[in-house]
Amino acid sequence: MHRCRIARSGRRLAPAARLVRGVSALALALLAGCATYRPLPLPSGDGARSVGQLSAPLSARAWLPAHRFDPADGLDVTELAILAVANNPDLRSRRDALGVARAQAFAAGLLPDPQLGLAADFPRSNAADLTTAYSAGISADLGALLTRSTRVAAARSQAQQVNLELLWAEWQTVAQARLLFDQVTTLQARQLRLQHERDALAPLAAQVQTALRAGNLTHDAASAGLNALADVRHRLDDTTVALHQAVADLHGLLGLAPAAPIDLVGPPWQADPSPASVQRALDALPQRRPDLLALQAGYASQEASLRGAIRAQFPAISLGFNTARDTSAVYTHGVTLGITLPLFDRNRGNIAIATATRQQLRDDYAARVLATRTDIRRLTDDLATLTRAAAAQDRHARALAQARRAAEAGWRLGELDWPTYLTIRANALGADLDRLDLRQRRATASIALGALLGSTDLTPASARADTP
Repeated sequence: MHRCRIARSGRRLAPAARLVRGVSALALALLAGCATYRPLPLPSGDGARSVGQLSAPLSARAWLPAHRFDPADGLDVTELAILAVANNPDLRSRRDALGVARAQAFAAGLLPDPQLGLAADFPRSNAADLTTAYSAGISADLGALLTRSTRVAAARSQAQQVNLELLWAEWQTVAQARLLFDQVTTLQARQLRLQHERDALAPLAAQVQTALRAGNLTHDAASAGLNALADVRHRLDDTTVALHQAVADLHGLLGLAPAAPIDLVGPPWQADPSPASVQRALDALPQRRPDLLALQAGYASQEASLRGAIRAQFPAISLGFNTARDTSAVYTHGVTLGITLPLFDRNRGNIAIATATRQQLRDDYAARVLATRTDIRRLTDDLATLTRAAAAQDRHARALAQARRAAEAGWRLGELDWPTYLTIRANALGADLDRLDLRQRRATASIALGALLGSTDLTPASARADTP
């Protein structure tokens, strides 16, 4: 019987030695293409110290309009929205999630690596007719080929869904920037109006205090004058606190450090869509709203997952090839075939889960479309009502402002008693504050309607004077 001997330098290698060297060379080649680890330290999370440190690249999103960007002269509503989309911390995290989804789509297309098996047997006897036995085999799971196309389709649709959800989040960030711009500028106008009223009432309150100390006024008669200034100061403090909160929210939206200054300039954004444009937007909602498109992509991903679950009910097949040598130096070659018998499981559980999930996604989509149409109709009606109310309040505030100026002149000439004068001033102040509140409510409804309609127009409305 022929027996192989271990080859020395310059001689032909035995099959086992050749196999070991081949496997070693293959392992080294595979290790050369492996990924390496690189540390990534955590950031400090302090945020940018100034608006000038923020970036405003427009290449990533083509729907952002071209706009002159110069933070040195303040931020208008368009610059603020662009900065928010480019620098918002939550959007950065969502962009990272998009990278994860794309990596998962890449991984879904990869086939499983084949399995290589090696074994060696060393005889314990020193008999001259015995040699070292070995076996080597390679096998692959063919079932992965059957479901690869559905896995790839599901993963690609999932990545598309994440991308569309990111786009919808960017649109919502634009709406949030518009809303905060309006809130900050309205609160600033409200604060300025209350400061003017406080300064105007301070001399009168001092006169009332002097008359009260001199005994020329009773406390009952002086209460109106004292309470007028105290009420204005209380409203001013509440407005200042609300302004602090709005400015803090704006810092968080931009990823700015808390102490970084923000200078807002220009008019807020407003929309006044016609009924025809609203109807056109409603008809095109499923084709242009990113959140609805994202739900459609998620449904397509689940459809692919269901098809994959149905394919996976077929028997799993693995195929392999092997070679071996026993201790008597007898060589053999063979084929291995493994088949899973579909007797009990048959992937019925995963099929049921995938079917129920598809139905849930379908119902979620229908509910979102219905809720969106309902909200758009409500906001359209609200916007029309608030527009009429704001116009009427503007006329009322202008009339009371004229009465306040006449009362100021009469008060200086001594032709008007101070309780009547305070009443007129209080009515004028209330009308001015109500006007600002109505304008803000109208702006909020307008911004919400623009977001629901899928409006990406960042052009602000015509300038308006908020200070009476």
